[in-house]
Amino acid sequence: MKVLLEEVFVTEGIPQFTFVKPPNYNEILLDIRRKGKPVIIEGQSGTGKTTTAKRIISQLSADIDINYYTARKALDLEKIIELANKKPSGYFIVDDFHRLPTGLKEDLANIAKTAAETQDEQLPKLIIIGINQVGSSLIGMVHDIAKRCGIHRIEPGSIEVITELINSGSEKLNIQIENPSRIYDESNGDYWLTQTLCQTICTKNNIIEFQDEVKIIDFKLSDVRQSMVTKLSHSYKEPVKEFSRGQRFRPGNDPYFKLLRLIASQQSSIVDLNELANAFDEMRASINGIKERRINILLESKPICNRYFFYNSENKNFAIEDPALFYFIKHVNWEEIRRECGFRDNLDIKEFEIAISFAGENRKLAKYIAEQFEQIDVPVFYDEFYESNYLGKAWSKEFERIFVKDSRYVVCLLDSFHKEKIWPTFERDCFKKRIPNGDVIPIYLDDSVFVGIPEDIVGIKYEWNENRLNWQTEVQDNIVFKIWEKLE
Repeated sequence: MKVLLEEVFVTEGIPQFTFVKPPNYNEILLDIRRKGKPVIIEGQSGTGKTTTAKRIISQLSADIDINYYTARKALDLEKIIELANKKPSGYFIVDDFHRLPTGLKEDLANIAKTAAETQDEQLPKLIIIGINQVGSSLIGMVHDIAKRCGIHRIEPGSIEVITELINSGSEKLNIQIENPSRIYDESNGDYWLTQTLCQTICTKNNIIEFQDEVKIIDFKLSDVRQSMVTKLSHSYKEPVKEFSRGQRFRPGNDPYFKLLRLIASQQSSIVDLNELANAFDEMRASINGIKERRINILLESKPICNRYFFYNSENKNFAIEDPALFYFIKHVNWEEIRRECGFRDNLDIKEFEIAISFAGENRKLAKYIAEQFEQIDVPVFYDEFYESNYLGKAWSKEFERIFVKDSRYVVCLLDSFHKEKIWPTFERDCFKKRIPNGDVIPIYLDDSVFVGIPEDIVGIKYEWNENRLNWQTEVQDNIVFKIWEKLE
């Protein structure tokens, strides 16, 4: 019976003929074999972390009953919670560990520590898999866990390893791929991508099974890329467009689109947004405007995006975990994506839709208003949200820039405190020249009169009392929704 192409160059599941061992394969095997010892496997997407773990368990014993759970699936998440609570014996792979809630991660870390300390075989044998820094995050939760766990990082394959993979598959199909180093250059050592490229090259050369006679095949990289992008677009164009549009689409405001296109130009599918913002001056405002809260809000509001993109707002790590998606965004036509999203050029783009001016006595109210707008993906300047972005800079210059030209509207919480305090007065001096244009929305908290702000300007009257029950609902109805209607 002839071996089939999809059995040789495998894009799903564990390769039978083309699996190649990472350099630290035997070290991982020893730790998995040792009963009671927790194992942590980390690395970039596409490096074969899960495949390696499953292959080792298969090698050790076909009788091992392995339970595989991933944080990506709701049903599996319930089973992981049950695992943490009931602590059953057996082998458990917990994949995509970085996506678990912090409390659940801490519970699993404590189980791992107890199992390592006691060597109790009745406790779960945990094999934890995730993207970069999973090991260090566990150590942060349980400080003395490092010496008791096997922590392993799987790197992308070297040119020697990738060549071995290609040659193994070629031998099984009785073919010879010309200049296979081009495949390594294209995949950067990514195992899944290497398998997929080889499968695509074969299909374009009409190789779908073992050849009776040796067949030498060649390929044009541009043709292979085009085939790959066309094939992958059916799965990935929609989530890319949905992410690029943001939660609230604005034709002239495209920070999510710019971020994704910038990540596509990077070597790694896992990036630190702080580092990215500092490295690209022209992108700093776009990244800083969304990295604190708005990316997570977008991912929570759009399941199709949450499935493919991961963001940790604590360490600002953004990850594209699917190597196929990362390849797609690296080679897709971004101008085509931009057109299909509906973005338009030559529009007056502001860094913030709203900038809130307030006195410190009304900070709680200002923060609540800002949070409500952030929840609906309205870029809003509220000083606490952006303190880290302006370290080392003079607030006076930043306030002048934001309140004069880099906000579409200024929402000012006017009362006696705003009238008397130094910073609110400075902000007022900045934005009062915009009043005749209708760019300032006053919220009158009392009857204070301000020089430069005509009393007949239509605003919103609201007597705020934080001790009043349900004041948050009042603020939503009387302030947030009214301003929202004006924005729309």
